Amino acid sequence: MPFDEDLILVERFVSGDPSAFEVLYSRYYEKVYSLAKGVVLDADEAADTTQEIFALVYKNLRRFNRKSKFSTWLFRVAMNRAIQQTRRLKVRKTVDLTEAASATAPEMPEPADQRVTQAMSQLSPADRAVLTLFYWEELSLNEIAASMGCNVNAAKTRLYRARERFRDAFGEEEPV
Repeated sequence: MPFDEDLILVERFVSGDPSAFEVLYSRYYEKVYSLAKGVVLDADEAADTTQEIFALVYKNLRRFNRKSKFSTWLFRVAMNRAIQQTRRLKVRKTVDLTEAASATAPEMPEPADQRVTQAMSQLSPADRAVLTLFYWEELSLNEIAASMGCNVNAAKTRLYRARERFRDAFGEEEPV
């Protein structure tokens, strides 16, 4: 296995150096947040989910078996937690309409293409996760496979099927 600087930080943390976790947190926060946002599709929920992910990692880092890269393990934890959060959010979607109607929406920039966001929202959390890992996090198929706990061919198949479902949800426009 090639040298992994993260493993040194893991060892330092397990040996009692909390500053090592701060380095890991700083190094991976944006990537984990991006993955969470790609799965849960809401910036606030993604931020909360990201904090939960790092709390889980902090609590369970001693259990990390070091057979894979730390980043692979972290992305697997992040993907699983984000998918669980999405399922939980579906259950909690019962919002008081009067409260929702009286609330003012914060000013947020529109995404480059609202159709992409709409299409992603129609996909399953697992499809959103694999697309986010590949396109936004730019992980290789090997890294995605390790993060998903499957072999490379299965990851390739999942990515292919997620692309197909995205294409269907996006609705290719006919040329004029």
